[in-house]
Amino acid sequence: MAEGRGRPVSASQRPTGGDKAVATSKKQYFRRKKVCRFCVEKIDDINYKDTRMLMAFIAERGKIVPRRVSGACAPHQRRLSDAIKKARNIALLPFASSV
Repeated sequence: MAEGRGRPVSASQRPTGGDKAVATSKKQYFRRKKVCRFCVEKIDDINYKDTRMLMAFIAERGKIVPRRVSGACAPHQRRLSDAIKKARNIALLPFASSV
């Protein structure tokens, strides 16, 4: 809220977060490019019975970890999600964690 009137502030009027000279003097964080674990290890088939490997791609709450987090390539992420769903349906993996 700008000046208590109830109008949203336009993008040009928002504060930028400080001086740019200060921001450039910070040490830059180097992020390594994620590589597909299945491509590196040359794993062609993702087995739905391998629950230990599948659990590495499931978050605490039971959700399938997205590609941008897991680093898997698109074809392997699709096979991975299919394997996880199949393992859930035959009760090898839980649908959700117990909270």
